[in-house]
Amino acid sequence: MKVVIKNNEYTKGELIKIMREWSEKTQKEFAKDIGKSEISIQKYEADAVNYGIQTLLDLARKNHITITIEKK
Repeated sequence: MKVVIKNNEYTKGELIKIMREWSEKTQKEFAKDIGKSEISIQKYEADAVNYGIQTLLDLARKNHITITIEKK
């Protein structure tokens, strides 16, 4: 699977949710992949808490997702 991010097309929360849904995992299962709580994933998806690029990369790697960032 591949996520292409173009010029702020998605919020950070939307990116996490897209990856989780593509992985067909619950928030709890997705959180376990990177040693976070289910509540953390809920907050990430709601854009209530900011996360770093390393969290995004960890989730992508654990779920066999390639992330491509393109500049317009």
